[in-house]
Amino acid sequence: MSLHFHRFDLRLKHTFTIAHDSRDVQPTLIVELRDGEVRGYGEATSNKYYGITIDRMIEDLESLRSLVELNEWQSAEELWALVNPHLRQNPFAQCALDEAAHDLVAKRARKPLYQFWNLDPTHIPLTNYTIGIDSVEKMVEKMQELPWPLYKIKLGTDDDLAIIRALRKHTDATFRVDANCAWTADQTIAYAPELKALGVEFIEQPLKAADWEGMKRVYAESVLPIIADESCIVESDVDTCAGYFHGINIKLTKCGGLTPARRMIDAARRHQMKVMVGCMNETSVGISAIAQLLPLLDYVDMDGTLLIANDPATGVTFDYGRVLYATENGTGARL
Repeated sequence: MSLHFHRFDLRLKHTFTIAHDSRDVQPTLIVELRDGEVRGYGEATSNKYYGITIDRMIEDLESLRSLVELNEWQSAEELWALVNPHLRQNPFAQCALDEAAHDLVAKRARKPLYQFWNLDPTHIPLTNYTIGIDSVEKMVEKMQELPWPLYKIKLGTDDDLAIIRALRKHTDATFRVDANCAWTADQTIAYAPELKALGVEFIEQPLKAADWEGMKRVYAESVLPIIADESCIVESDVDTCAGYFHGINIKLTKCGGLTPARRMIDAARRHQMKVMVGCMNETSVGISAIAQLLPLLDYVDMDGTLLIANDPATGVTFDYGRVLYATENGTGARL
């Protein structure tokens, strides 16, 4: 067993702007586990908001090289538990390693990962395509560039309702809106009826992550479902979000990979909450890992590869929102 690192700068097709960030290039790290001829791949992007850099991920994983390479772990879950005490402050690095381990183990078994987990991919959700904050003209151009049945619209401006009104004139697609913590409880409750009338399916993380008093009001009074993102990072957050959100959006990089994500899905179901998995601006390695969870999900946001111009990997592909699995075993991703 050997551990390898591949770093890439991903060029975004358009400047990607949300309520608290704007970028044209996204650095990412792909972790590779080699076992003879079998190779497993996982990924995590850098993240300024969470203080995660590529150098920090490599440094933290490098410190665990002997633990990863010399232990005879048999499952991804076993490796996750082995390294977790050392990576609790860097779930991004743990995510990349965990995805690589799951890919490797399923390839050893000569099965796609979802099949290794005994999941049936017959009925899986469509992925949305994200439209970042921009001028209305540019946002319309992005929609016309890629006609899609389901768009996630990033909001957090002084003209959010006007943006959705304007975009609605150009498509019949279902909308989801993501305010990235930019609204108040009063705004959310007031906006929701018109957003619903404009074909919005749900609102993602309207309030600041720790505004539980405001979320209690929104949960009770909003006519649209509310999905937690920044309020639901790690496993323990799922129980906290019950009674404040109608569903959760899991990010593999933030929670530490596929292993804890599956436990978060189970916890959300115990609370009868909807489950979504979201992505970063990442390559086919990370996106293909997300795809393995699709049979367990209500919603998915896995458009990361559609937003970049220089994907260094192959894996799952898309047909008008529909996810098409790769033919390879494991997650199906290859550099």
